[in-house]
Amino acid sequence: MTDPAPQTEQASAAPSASPVAPRQASSRNGRTLPLLALLLGAGGLLVAGWSLWQVRSLQVAAEQQQIRLEEARTQTLGLAERDLVMSHQLSRLPSPDELEERRRLLAELQAGQQQLSERVDNVLGASRQEWRLAEAEHLLRLASLRLSALQDVGSARFLVSAADQILRDHDDPAAFAVRERLVDSLEALQALPVIDRTGLFLQLGALGEQAARLNTRQPQFQAQQGGGVPAAAQVAEGDGASLWADWWQRLSGFVRLEFTASDEVKPLLAGQTLEQLRMTLRLALEQAQWAALHAQPQVYQGALEQGRAVLQRYFGLDTPENQALYERLGQLAGQPVAQELPDLTPALGALQAYLAQRARAELEAAGQAVKPAAAPVEPESESSESESDPATGDAAQEGGA
Repeated sequence: MTDPAPQTEQASAAPSASPVAPRQASSRNGRTLPLLALLLGAGGLLVAGWSLWQVRSLQVAAEQQQIRLEEARTQTLGLAERDLVMSHQLSRLPSPDELEERRRLLAELQAGQQQLSERVDNVLGASRQEWRLAEAEHLLRLASLRLSALQDVGSARFLVSAADQILRDHDDPAAFAVRERLVDSLEALQALPVIDRTGLFLQLGALGEQAARLNTRQPQFQAQQGGGVPAAAQVAEGDGASLWADWWQRLSGFVRLEFTASDEVKPLLAGQTLEQLRMTLRLALEQAQWAALHAQPQVYQGALEQGRAVLQRYFGLDTPENQALYERLGQLAGQPVAQELPDLTPALGALQAYLAQRARAELEAAGQAVKPAAAPVEPESESSESESDPATGDAAQEGGA
């Protein structure tokens, strides 16, 4: 009995469940359509963006292509201009015949220039040797002059050595005798002691400066002990000094008499006389300087002795300065200023003889070079004479027949 009720409930429940299913389906369809629309819109946007990107790429490519075309057009114009310039230059070039002629002229010019340079080298080589030999002769003459005039051993030694070096560089066996003379003279100069004339000159000049500051010794009066005022001028003690004592004291400052003096006291010299004495001493030293430079031993020693005598007589040897100057002049007087020198005349004569021999050899070589050049002229003259003489020609023809 209870069974029909549930069946009615199931039957009533079945009709009510059927309208729910269509509603769910319709709601699902309503959600699917917007999604599809969105997808389609997004796809359209993507397609549109891709299309725009493609168009932009094509535009950029077109612009680049346009730029390349402009560059190609510019290069084409430049090439055309260069072609015109090249064609113009080619039109100005000479023809092959002219080029060949110029090449031939250039070869001839180079050959002539080479021959000329060879001749110049030969001439300059010979002239350079002559100049060097003339320089050696001049050096030897100068060395002989320095020896004879100034006795300058150092300069003469250097000059002779330079002349020997020139002959050694010349390397001519014919100059053996000249070099032998030069070496002998050089060894003789090497054996000589070197006299420092410049040092002597400077030392004497320094002593002359000291002599310009010398002063004569002043006379000094030393009264005897207990010898004050003479007896005639003395007065008794307690009376005081008399007028005569005062006058005597004043006059004794100007004039004093010493009858028992053991040393010779010379009076004071005036300023002009003192300057004359200084000048005399200095002139003696300058004369010694001249003698030292010109190797005059007698004049040198005489001047120094005169200076010592003036110094001792008028200036005295009381002060250390005067004594040192006196001794120094004596030391310098013992210095040698001259020596026996070798004679360079044989070496100079040998060199001059060698130069004269070279000059004669060159003249003979020039004469021998002229003779072969003039020899072919004689046959030509004979043939011209035979041609110009018809009689001799006819006679020769008849003899041949």
